This record gives sequence, C-alpha cells and structure tokens, in this order.
Amino acid sequence: MAELLSQFEFRTPVKKIINNDALLKYLQSDTCNQFVQFLETLNESVRGKDANAECEVSEVVQKCVDLIAKCEVLLDQTPPEEQPMRFGNKSFRVWHEKLENQIDDLLKEVLPSEAYHVALVELRWYFLNSLGNTTRIDYGTGHETCFMAFVYCLKKLGLLNDSDSTAIVLKIFLAYIRLVRKSQTTYMMEPAGSHGVWSLDDYHFLIFYFGSSQLIDHPFIKPKSARQEDIYEHYASKYMYLDGIRHICKTKTGPFEEHSPMLHSITNVIHWEKINGGMMKMYKGEVIGKFPVMQHFYFGGIIDWSP
Repeated sequence: MAELLSQFEFRTPVKKIINNDALLKYLQSDTCNQFVQFLETLNESVRGKDANAECEVSEVVQKCVDLIAKCEVLLDQTPPEEQPMRFGNKSFRVWHEKLENQIDDLLKEVLPSEAYHVALVELRWYFLNSLGNTTRIDYGTGHETCFMAFVYCLKKLGLLNDSDSTAIVLKIFLAYIRLVRKSQTTYMMEPAGSHGVWSLDDYHFLIFYFGSSQLIDHPFIKPKSARQEDIYEHYASKYMYLDGIRHICKTKTGPFEEHSPMLHSITNVIHWEKINGGMMKMYKGEVIGKFPVMQHFYFGGIIDWSP
C-alpha cells in the first residue's frame, strides 16, 4: 500500500487545458489513453448483461453506493426554493455547500485506512465537480466524465480492481445516474454546453455507451425497437440505453425524430455492436475531444498532466 501511494504526488487538481493546442496534447497522451481504456474495460464488462446480472460487490463498491445514497438524503433535505425563474433553482447551491462541508468525512468512509486520506484533496475535487456547476447551475457530459474520473482514481489507488468492473457500471454508475437525474429535475438544472438537437442527450452520454453494450446480441431488442414505448417502458429498469430513451421521452415533447434526431438515426443501425463502437468514437470526438467540455477538467497527481 505504502509503495502504491508513494507513486503519486497528491495535490489539488488544476487547470491545464487552456486552449486547443493543450487539448490536442492531452488527447495524444498516455493519461488520456489510459482513461479511455478504463472506460472500454467497463464497457466490455457489461456486454450482454442487464442491470440485474449477478456481479461481485466488493466492500469499496458498496461504500461508493452508500456515499451516493447519503448525497441523496441531503438532496431530499434540501427542497427547491420558490423563485420567479423556471431554471436554475438556487437550492442546488445549498445542497452542494452541504456536500462540500461534509465531503471529507463522507469520503473517509469509502477509504479503507487513514493512509489513503492524502488522496482526499483529489478525490474531493472530482466527486464534487461531478454533480454540476454551482455558478451556472448546470450539468453536462463533462460532469459525468468527472464522476468516472473519481472512480478511475479509486482504481489507480488500488481500491477497485478489474474484477469490480461490472459492479462499477451496474451498481456505482447507475446509482450516480439516479442521483444526478434527481438533482436535475429537483433544481431544474440547465444542460451544460448543449448541442441542442444534435447531441445524444442534454445531460448524459455514457449511459448510451454502456447501455448499448448491455444490449449486444439481445435476442429480440433491436436498435429499431429501442424507441418503441412498450419496449423502453418494460425494459428500462434492466437496460440503461432504454432508460435513457424513456427519460428523454418523458421530459421532451414533440416527435422523437425532431427532439432527438441523433438517437433516431442510430435506430437505423442493424447491430448493437456497431452502435457501441460508434459511441466510443463519438465520446472521443464530442466529449473529451471538445475544448468547451475539457477546459473544465482538471489534473492532479493521480490523473496527472503528462502530455
């Protein structure tokens, strides 16, 4: 343990991607490649598995789920305030401040010993920044990426292993999605840097990446049927891709092909495997490959800046 921790120089994450040249250096770096490989390993671990699939739930996985549940309790204790504007309820800032005040103690419950407390300065940053922006009261794919960076840090610290991959997606990530969806609707958060109808979803991307992997080789749920109401209503609890479709259909009005043309066009692809491969290419291009998103992603000693 001491030898592993000594590999890192723990420090508060700082901004490094200040322009497109810096972004290009990051995209060509080992730091970026290793993070993408982490996501690809998670993606492969849920291939053909629904949300109820049996998986090993380690102590740290369960503690991460418990951490998210405690955040939800604080959210429930922080109702939205009455205000004239519809979007950006200021109670989000109150909830976030409560978390800021308690986050070190909450994270210490995830860590197995005091020796790991040196990492709090970094774990704190990624977790808090995965919940949304307190200035703009918005949420987007960059915040979702911050959460996966938080989980990636735990893996780099040796607290999560490859054997935890399925549980990371089906237990930790799904719990996180439920939490931030609740905060989005409770506090009417704006989409961060939305591409409008030309994005997959106003807030999330990875649910469709991991979700399309779950559906590979499914005997009867084909891409064409994913937007059928009887399909996504019945199977949303098992497959996060369908849950994403259902959530969009519940929160947006008008024809699906008009408010979600990207997802609509994807239904014309025959195989989930091809969709899944395309999702990672799109993630590289539209999320980690976009300066407006990645300028807000900071680097410390665990996820280091070494382009």
